[in-house]
Amino acid sequence: MSRLSTRICVALVLGSALLMAALNLYTNAGSPVHVPTYAVSLVGKYLSFAILALAVDLVWGFGGILSLGHAAFFALGGYAMGMYLMRQIGPRGVYGNAILPDFMVFLNYKELPWYWHGFDNPAFAIVMAIVIPGFLAVIFGFLAFRSRVSGVYLSIITQALTYALLLAFFRNDMGLGGNNGLTDFKEMFGLSLQADTTRAGLLVATAIALTLCLLVSRFVVASRFGKVLIAVRDSESRTRFLGYRPESYKLFVFVLSAIMAGIGGALYVPQVGIINPSEFSPANSIEAVIWVAVGGRGTLVGAILGAVLVNAGKTYLTGAFPEVWLFALGFLFILVTLLLPNGVLGMLQSRGKKDAS
Repeated sequence: MSRLSTRICVALVLGSALLMAALNLYTNAGSPVHVPTYAVSLVGKYLSFAILALAVDLVWGFGGILSLGHAAFFALGGYAMGMYLMRQIGPRGVYGNAILPDFMVFLNYKELPWYWHGFDNPAFAIVMAIVIPGFLAVIFGFLAFRSRVSGVYLSIITQALTYALLLAFFRNDMGLGGNNGLTDFKEMFGLSLQADTTRAGLLVATAIALTLCLLVSRFVVASRFGKVLIAVRDSESRTRFLGYRPESYKLFVFVLSAIMAGIGGALYVPQVGIINPSEFSPANSIEAVIWVAVGGRGTLVGAILGAVLVNAGKTYLTGAFPEVWLFALGFLFILVTLLLPNGVLGMLQSRGKKDAS
């Protein structure tokens, strides 16, 4: 991935977010250039998904780790932020001397569970959105990579992980909202989540987070560490014989990608207004892999492009032809696999080289 493509991507992401926020806040609703608030939140959701796609591309495109469970890290980051947002309910959930989320009052909780303490502090919630996915990735990655699990077996295990979390979070006794999850958020950092300024601010914050994740990812893959990581991807046994420890490289990039996915989930939740166990669905992880394949595996910028393009298409098709979307997604994946193995970005780069020659 060239520095030029990175700079172009950064400029487009930040420029578009700032422009949309400005047009939303400083133009009248009747103006032809006005950007409605729902569009601001929709693009913010796309950029949150782009962070997840970037995380998947980092481990799959450069580490050769096809994870079918990255939606778990995304959802855990989302739940950490959702718990903070639920703690901002104020007097609506007062039970005795304790302030409880509404669903806990409904389920006759007498006190706040111990693992909810601290989530009334936004800094604590942000740290937990990073620490919890990262900690799970450390435990899972250490056990998997130390045992030299790889290939399709690793993919199946990651899918089993996210499905196990899906079943666990569905339980009401988990104290996390059960099937309904966490919703009905009102405030964030003391600001109304329904305010246009808050929505625009979240869009810009998501764009900045995506930019930082892209720059960190590029720094990692362009470094000496990244060269060894690519060598592990291409020939793990040969890299091992040269004296390197592939499991250490794979563990580091796996944890880094999990943290990035958690950040994406934390930014996703306040913009869509809900987080529930369906976010752990293995289908979401598979869909993220499709975004990366469509955009261009091993390009980073392509993962962002694929996430935005596929989700924009999903928004249109699920509204216009809801029964067609899943067939279209499957057809798109087959088409890309057969005709565009390097994705959309790879096709554009090859055309650019032909034109230059």
